[in-house]
Amino acid sequence: MNLHEHQAKQILSRYGVPLLTGRLAETPDEAARAYRELGVPVVVVKAQIHAGGRGKGGGVRLVRSADEARDFAAKLLGKPLVTPQTGPQGRVVRKLWIEAGCDVERELYLGCVLDRKLGQPVLMASKEGGVEIEEVAARDPSAILKQPFDVAYGLRPFQARALGWGLGLQGEAFTSFLSLAAAVARMFVDRDCSLLEINPLVVTRQGALVALDAKMAIDDRALELKKQPELEAMRDVHEEDPLEREAAQHGLNYVSMDGNIGCMVNGAGLAMSTMDLIQLAGGRPANFLDVGGGANKDQVSKAFKLLVANPSVRAVLINIFGGILRCDVLAQGIVDAVKEVHVKVPIVVRLEGTNVGAGRDILRASGLKIIAAADMSDAAKKVIEAAGIKSEVLSPKS
Repeated sequence: MNLHEHQAKQILSRYGVPLLTGRLAETPDEAARAYRELGVPVVVVKAQIHAGGRGKGGGVRLVRSADEARDFAAKLLGKPLVTPQTGPQGRVVRKLWIEAGCDVERELYLGCVLDRKLGQPVLMASKEGGVEIEEVAARDPSAILKQPFDVAYGLRPFQARALGWGLGLQGEAFTSFLSLAAAVARMFVDRDCSLLEINPLVVTRQGALVALDAKMAIDDRALELKKQPELEAMRDVHEEDPLEREAAQHGLNYVSMDGNIGCMVNGAGLAMSTMDLIQLAGGRPANFLDVGGGANKDQVSKAFKLLVANPSVRAVLINIFGGILRCDVLAQGIVDAVKEVHVKVPIVVRLEGTNVGAGRDILRASGLKIIAAADMSDAAKKVIEAAGIKSEVLSPKS
């Protein structure tokens, strides 16, 4: 689950991270009032959406009067903002963060992620702040300074010093950075973050450090276990894909994608392989959907309804290897769902494993127009043909 910038800053402030004064606005008049209340000549109006690149998309602007704040707010609120991370559809702007401006001398980057290979969080820093960190890493990996740390001990002082020296900080800025780095590392662990990012972290002309922007993502498992009720209450459902949200309510692992072939699979590895085969055969997966090993008939039925609810789906591929999830349970769920929902797209099914014979019998006896596949490659080929997509098998080099 992601938080908005203003929400992440609310939590950062409790850990002593230096921030600028700001106000939240949901109407143009509130934006104008926020400018007046801040009492500074220059403020920044920032769209609050769960996507990076807001500046590139026109969602961030310096304003120098209450009228200018009101006019810019009127252009943003209630309208989609398209950034490099939103896709062409954009995200509707419902809130704005109005923040006091400051004199920026340098822009740095500070972030924390979980390194799954090391099994530890890693605090990262770079002299190149204010731009996408992925671009910096791709262009010059050595520009990213890294310090892995143990969750039991936190970031050690020598690690914070190493990052501060690497950033070229001196004097007050260096001293401030030591406590700031430790605070970010501590917050990452305390709040069960999967990502905590300050970009840019700026050095002002007065030599102070300020977190100018903030991005925070919470591990979904921590939310499922009710470990972070305060953060759970900050969830903005408007920023979430409605199909993904509905799937989560039924215990299904679903991720929307920009494709034309709906996929229902059990097991993350099999799901990834299925998506690769669809791509290889010339199609594009419309989703990742893992119904899991313990799915029941109702969950299977719900999963199928999610697939056909996507208007971009031209055909559905169901690829099940029955282990814990028996093939007959899956087949009955499909039959029930198809009978309940008017399905207009072709359905290709590949079944193997526990009770596969019974599962195939259920599908045959249903009288439904379901295309059977012998194996995974055959399933990918048949679903592409059924969708009316010209099959263009890709070579390994492509």
